[in-house]
Amino acid sequence: MVFNKNDRRMAERDINDGRAGASAFTAFGLRAEAEPIRPGLHVVATPIGNLRDISFRALATLAAADAIIAEDTRVTKTLLAHYGISTPLVAYHEHNAHVMRPHLLARLKDGAALALVSDAGTPLVSDPGFKLVADALTENIAVTSVPGASAVLAALVVAGLPTDRFFFEGFLPPKSGARRARAAELAAIPGTLVFFESPRRLGETLADLAAVLGPREAAIAREVSKHFETVRRGKLPDLAMALAAEGPPKGEIVLLVGPPGAGEAEISAEEIDRRLADALASHSVKDAAAIVSGETGQPRRKVYARAVELAAQRPE
Repeated sequence: MVFNKNDRRMAERDINDGRAGASAFTAFGLRAEAEPIRPGLHVVATPIGNLRDISFRALATLAAADAIIAEDTRVTKTLLAHYGISTPLVAYHEHNAHVMRPHLLARLKDGAALALVSDAGTPLVSDPGFKLVADALTENIAVTSVPGASAVLAALVVAGLPTDRFFFEGFLPPKSGARRARAAELAAIPGTLVFFESPRRLGETLADLAAVLGPREAAIAREVSKHFETVRRGKLPDLAMALAAEGPPKGEIVLLVGPPGAGEAEISAEEIDRRLADALASHSVKDAAAIVSGETGQPRRKVYARAVELAAQRPE
């Protein structure tokens, strides 16, 4: 996507022109006036599927802002139309950020109140908003959070996996080798792992995670908050086999994997040696140690030391 001078002029016009109509929104069939908001950048969470999953504060903020900074204005227009909000939209995404960010910062320093949204959910989670927020803070511009829906948390609370500690990874690498290497790096993290994944790669990703992490408990949360929401639970190898037979599902996917050693009995030294021997047959010492540490919940340094010993004993 190319961002040209005409696009920039349109964005400047949208922000600088007077607002057409009152700062208001419609909810439950009632029209409400939005109170003014303070100057600065307002980071606003939007629904992840169900348009009703938005707060009155978020609606009021979107209605009162001088402009809304959106990742994809076509997506955000649907939300605004549903709630009768006429605030101008400005596109801000990875392809035009280097051009638009200085312009947006200049408007903020001049006293504008701008709302930042992503296509769905809480901004800055797997979207380009981070640099804008970071630069705004560097310029001593007020940044306000307007919290709301998050696919990560929505999936976590229905997965049936430990929630006391979790690690959000986002998207794993698209190629199998890199994906397995990254999974090995994540193996020893003592918390539930949370991934985003495309439906067409889900089966391959499950197979790679099963190969590296072993039979951990996992959950596939599909279309969270939408009409066809489903959560499928099981061990990684079982889920991988099921997806291989069924083919890719449809819709947005959040994949969650339980922490190492969850629900497993104490692992004997002999069992660790057996698993290390299997892993060393096709992996480096480092990766084999990460895999077995992830499968058993044993300290990675301890498992690595034993992997070095076993590797040294193998015949040339």
